[in-house]
Amino acid sequence: MTIEKIGIIGAGQMGNGISHVCALAGYEILLTDVSADALAKSLGIIEGNLNRQLTKGTITDAEKADALARITLTNNLADLGQTDLVIEAATEREEIKAAIFDELLPHLKPETILTSNTSSISITRLASRTDRPEKFMGFHFMNPVPIMQLVELIRGIATDEPTFNACQEVVDRLGKTSAPAEDFPAFIVNRILMPMINEAIYTLYEGVGSVKSIDTSLKLGANHPMGPLELADFIGLDTCLAIMNVLHEGLADTKYRPCPLLTKYVEAGWLGRKTGRGFYDYRGETPVPTR
Repeated sequence: MTIEKIGIIGAGQMGNGISHVCALAGYEILLTDVSADALAKSLGIIEGNLNRQLTKGTITDAEKADALARITLTNNLADLGQTDLVIEAATEREEIKAAIFDELLPHLKPETILTSNTSSISITRLASRTDRPEKFMGFHFMNPVPIMQLVELIRGIATDEPTFNACQEVVDRLGKTSAPAEDFPAFIVNRILMPMINEAIYTLYEGVGSVKSIDTSLKLGANHPMGPLELADFIGLDTCLAIMNVLHEGLADTKYRPCPLLTKYVEAGWLGRKTGRGFYDYRGETPVPTR
């Protein structure tokens, strides 16, 4: 099928980014969120990110104006019923995602493709709760979406080839690169990345190195653009913990056990950049390690 109208659920960082790149690629976007505040702020955030591209000369004034004109906001999830493709980018909690799909399903066209931007949850399990498991798959963008070039395309056990091909065409039109992945916990990127971050937190927990020495070691010793603790703060420590729990529960291997220090930070509400404190304190002019 031809995809021209995309519904995006969630006006947070990922939903805004996905709306941004899809609108810039010429798709009509319908963006919704349960938070009226998030939805109200979303166009301003998207416009600010488009302005950065404009300043760098990667887009024109006309392209920016056209992209913004293609984005429609709605508080009504049912309005997404007439879209060709739905990309769910809500909170990384399976019960929330399942409830969203339950509410949306009665309003969908029979041919609408359903996808989730989940970074770790079983696509097969999510799909099994819908009326179209063959038209359901994982559509995992990397953060920040306008900058990162990779999209993981994850087939559930029932996903059919036309659905996969249609989503592949969307990735191509966005000018991004896809990585097909099988439906195992955390897929490819987070299956490799999150245990590294978790091990960095264990290294801190056991006193092997400080926040600064661990991040400096990986930046200069492994040529990583960000240290693992800095990256964890950027991703969100609650998201890191959720993914490690999915890996630990899904693969039943002790090597995926979340570090107790990660759990402690999440329990404290120190979730990283978005809350002002994580492994660094962001409330001053420059980030300061919290340990």
